[in-house]
Amino acid sequence: IQQHQEIHVVMGNEACDLDSTVSALALAYFLAQTTPAPKAAFVPVLNIPRADFALRTETTFLLRDRGIPAASLIFRDEIDLGGLHHAGLLSLTLVDHHVLPGADAALEEAVVEVLDHRPLERDRGPPCQVTVELVGSCATLVTERILQGPPGVLDRTTAALLHGTILLDCINLSPAAGKVTPRDVACVSLLEERFPELPARDTVFGALQAAKFDVTGLTTEQMLRKDLKVLSNDKVVVGISGVFEDLETFLLRPGLLQDLEAFCQSRGYAGLVAMTVSFNERHEPTRKLAVYSPQEPLRSTLCRALEEATTPSLLLQLLPSPWPCVAAYAQGNAVAARKKVLPILRAAL
Repeated sequence: IQQHQEIHVVMGNEACDLDSTVSALALAYFLAQTTPAPKAAFVPVLNIPRADFALRTETTFLLRDRGIPAASLIFRDEIDLGGLHHAGLLSLTLVDHHVLPGADAALEEAVVEVLDHRPLERDRGPPCQVTVELVGSCATLVTERILQGPPGVLDRTTAALLHGTILLDCINLSPAAGKVTPRDVACVSLLEERFPELPARDTVFGALQAAKFDVTGLTTEQMLRKDLKVLSNDKVVVGISGVFEDLETFLLRPGLLQDLEAFCQSRGYAGLVAMTVSFNERHEPTRKLAVYSPQEPLRSTLCRALEEATTPSLLLQLLPSPWPCVAAYAQGNAVAARKKVLPILRAAL
């Protein structure tokens, strides 16, 4: 700010999963390599505090595996985006999301480009460049962008990061998981063609999936924080956590109710939806849901919205719950991941 240096930040969403992280790193690198006479420095920013990085186990695994030290990354609590914007020095490219959370609303006018793979919730006028395509992984859109650029920009490290991310996001390109599209498959094939030394798909996916689901030693609070999204309206804030453990196992964690209470109180949440997922050997997902709120009206509102949803229908079946303030469900529609459930909850709020 003191040197009036313009900064072009490329940033993923606040869950900061592998897709958000790699999309930000790869696109910022590509822009830095290919922008003619840039006025701004291109900086990928991981949209979490550095202290939370250790919880992103699949991300720490892949970056370490590819020789990228955590010390070379920049986290959200290490850069003053508000100050840069206020000084007129910030441009912002959003990857893997296209609407900033309420707390970042002031940064909206700095957004110059969006690259996302979920349905558009709001239009952006020019000059903002918008690419929104319903593919399985945002890394697919970044890969397409890089492959359309000058030859030679894509290096082995970036290719390996993109390759692993698309495979993890699209559940090893398994049609049964309901995430993969022909464009994801095409990008994985192109990366393998360009870099034949990339490890086999099954090897890459198996290692990343094991790292993602490794919750050994995590406290309940860390498990809930590991993959967290937040929804709010004028009155309430609700957390939605992706939990990588079977729901029954999760609900029987010692001290769970006190932990849920403390987690919500410390963050000002009126309730929390935990979405659990586990996979069988054929990469087919089993999904379950728990809705927690000490406020009965809010709990009923969220449960009713999930039970009655039609786009898509979640095919919920009530499961026994150890506590009256937690409703538990098996989700018959196993391909409806959190991306599909968030709009249902948002509409309910």
